[in-house]
Amino acid sequence: MQRLSTLSNGLRVVTREMPSVETVAVAVHSDVGSRHEKARENGLAHLFEHMLFKGAGGRSARQLAETIEDVGGDMNAMTGREGTVFSARLLAGDLPHGLSVIADMIRHPHFDPDELEREKQVVLQELGEVRDNAGDLIFDDLQEAAFPGQALGRSILGDETSISGLTRDDLTGWADRHYRPKSMLVVAAGKLSHDDVMAEAEARFGDMEGGTLPLSETARFHCGGMHRDRPTEQAHLTLGFAGPAVKAADLFAARLFGEAVGGGMSSRLFQELREERGLAYSVYASHAPFADGGLFTCYAATPRSEAEAALALMREVLAGAARDLEQAELDRARALAKSGLLMALESCEGQAGYVARQVLVHGRTVEPQDVVAQIDALTLDEVRAAGAAMLAGAPAMATIGAGKLKAAA
Repeated sequence: MQRLSTLSNGLRVVTREMPSVETVAVAVHSDVGSRHEKARENGLAHLFEHMLFKGAGGRSARQLAETIEDVGGDMNAMTGREGTVFSARLLAGDLPHGLSVIADMIRHPHFDPDELEREKQVVLQELGEVRDNAGDLIFDDLQEAAFPGQALGRSILGDETSISGLTRDDLTGWADRHYRPKSMLVVAAGKLSHDDVMAEAEARFGDMEGGTLPLSETARFHCGGMHRDRPTEQAHLTLGFAGPAVKAADLFAARLFGEAVGGGMSSRLFQELREERGLAYSVYASHAPFADGGLFTCYAATPRSEAEAALALMREVLAGAARDLEQAELDRARALAKSGLLMALESCEGQAGYVARQVLVHGRTVEPQDVVAQIDALTLDEVRAAGAAMLAGAPAMATIGAGKLKAAA
């Protein structure tokens, strides 16, 4: 059973009771990510996430790790373009302890200056790893090509200049502006009582001031291009098309189109580029929705000498699917989408992530069977139309190791 309640200060609490398990997953989500940064702050949301693990509530970084692992749990965190999450997995009886530690991290971080300088170097190492891996870097490049000059187009990690310039005052200002009850959500799933979680949330966060939701500039898609000429073994190719936003009526249709055209081994892109032509080992398509837009992405890694042919075939396969996607392909994509959703819900973390997404997007709980019903209701014409709508405009493009290719078919 899913339950959603709100504290008097506006903080939302959502739970999913799973009586048959002996564990819980608990997390605090915030509606703030890298797209809420100013240009000089690029990387601040991610650095903030890192710094909460470096000491909080009177505990050192080591003590934070030990206090969770002493009870057999683990903690994690993730920063995205539109949100940040701090989470823990524990035995059911340790839920209060886990939420207490997360609350200390968010509300009482140390932000020690020496730790800050060390952690900046850690983030720069993380940035270096991304830059060394063309298969990761190219997606940052595509994001920048699609949303140039915008926070949504900048790397979540930041760059050397922005990271080096961040200060303790930036961290405290970020917390003061963005970590407020109305932009936060406490979520828990597993063997629990909703009323008990509410009581814990009230004790940890009930005295916080309400605040307002973070604002960001409106996304503006561009058909830009970024091309890096590196001596790589393979050419990495990406195309990006403007897609539907997270609340758009055709979001599910767009996602099923992406699944059918490039979601698995039976997809058109995999079969045409890899199985029929041997042009790629990795090839796929997917759609990432944002609050006010989306990015439909097609990716392939191919021999440098075949880059032009692979790009042309990618465009041909995409256009063909929008025209003549078959019912059997849609049915297969539908089955994969439903199984992916339902299989994820078999874990406490999956349930917590699911209920959090529904509340963050829709402001309410949505039963999984209602999502399945929406997926089942989609027709072939609707999925083709969603694909055609995304492909109607000129794409953004990013390549590594392929020279400057033309995105036009």
